[in-house]
Amino acid sequence: MTDSRKKILKLATRATEDLQVQQVMKQLNVLLAASPADTELLHARAYLKEKQQKWSEAINDYLQILSIDKNDKKAQTRTEMLKTILRYNNTDIYSSPNTNYDPWFE
Repeated sequence: MTDSRKKILKLATRATEDLQVQQVMKQLNVLLAASPADTELLHARAYLKEKQQKWSEAINDYLQILSIDKNDKKAQTRTEMLKTILRYNNTDIYSSPNTNYDPWFE
């Protein structure tokens, strides 16, 4: 593992401000262009996308990880969690004519 790769992975876990996240994201994209099958880099990018609340983009990264390694438990768990978040965010309980359906108690 190269030193710059280690540094970027460490920065990805510590980035808190939006500008930091964007800068680290650019660096991750450069590294991923060189090695698109690097699941560790994909995990880091998905984590940053979650921080930005870009749920569907994070899911795409996790699905890409799962296409590389079907047994990646973290990617499986995070994908399911993010799909749940999207389902709750996109449920408009006031426009549903089904008054017996409560999306919070599936």
